[in-house]
Amino acid sequence: MTILVTGGAGFIGANFVLDWLAGCDEPVVNLDKLTYAGNPETLASLQGDKRHIFVQGDIGDAALVSRLLAEHQPRAVVNFAAESHVDRSIHGPGEFIETNIMGTFRLLESVRGYWQQLPREELDRFVPRDDGSSVIASEAWQSSLTQQSFRFLHVSTDEVYGSLSKDDPAFAETNRYEPNSPYSASKAASDHLVRAWHHTYGLPVLTTNCSNNYGPYHFPEKLIPLMIVNALAGKALPVYGDGMQVRDWLYVKDHCSAIRTVLQGGRLGETYNVGGWNEKPNIEIVQTVCKLLDDMRPKADGSSYASQITYVTDRPGHDRRYAIDARKLEKELGWKPAETFDTGIRKTVEWYLANPDWVAHVQSGAYRDWVQKQYA
Repeated sequence: MTILVTGGAGFIGANFVLDWLAGCDEPVVNLDKLTYAGNPETLASLQGDKRHIFVQGDIGDAALVSRLLAEHQPRAVVNFAAESHVDRSIHGPGEFIETNIMGTFRLLESVRGYWQQLPREELDRFVPRDDGSSVIASEAWQSSLTQQSFRFLHVSTDEVYGSLSKDDPAFAETNRYEPNSPYSASKAASDHLVRAWHHTYGLPVLTTNCSNNYGPYHFPEKLIPLMIVNALAGKALPVYGDGMQVRDWLYVKDHCSAIRTVLQGGRLGETYNVGGWNEKPNIEIVQTVCKLLDDMRPKADGSSYASQITYVTDRPGHDRRYAIDARKLEKELGWKPAETFDTGIRKTVEWYLANPDWVAHVQSGAYRDWVQKQYA
């Protein structure tokens, strides 16, 4: 058997591929467009590993996706492919519409065509001949891959639910969608498409909506890696507004384990929220990173990295609070995060300190220009 992972060179997707192949020998076909945030260096440890088949390409390329599906006959597709940075969506929403909405639509259509040619159930794999005998019709049938056993798992975000006040209960799977940014609106649309392809065509789908991820291999445009990289470089640590925006934080390896759990046992057509049970304001996150760096990589002059914190103009339409209620996933499938925020953030800072070459290589001139413009 094989699985197809889309967006498997990005932050969460690459961690999932590495985690998957560390735990089993089932091959992964990894399709990634390699945009600015997709980094093949993250997958360097898999060079020469026959279980990992990397293909550079777009989920919107129907011919390519259909060829990969026909050639590798995956039992599941796990869709991470997305443009995901809110600030970039504000300044350039077109790419988010094209990838997150149109790309998801084209991917769903390619997968639907592949899925529909699979046998409905295992007994159908033998096709009768005119003489009364039977013959096995395809390699997919020989492996007992059927429409019933196939899965399409769509990875999404808690931002589709909108914003919470400080006293509101955490987002449950039954919350209405109220996206407030071009990014979250595009992801909400993709979620609706996935759900519609299940109810209209019967495609066996699963959806996960996660809270803010952090951990190794995170591109330094997001809050935690940006703070680590800027702090070590002696640069300002930009904090939007008053810094009291609250997010739930999920260690990326916990997210990977949740996806594996849902892929294995989730109920078809269902959505599962994935959270870390770690609600914290952004300024507390930044201060925690500074304290860890003070301990692990103290400055020569003895000052704290917190002295580099700089408050900047808030993001337009900045959601005040996100919080995920992940009790459904725990109750139905027994999943809980293994890391607390204290253990996860320490592991994250340690990883960045131990991997300066990776950080240096992903910080291209285009990246530096964007950060300078964004946080000026």
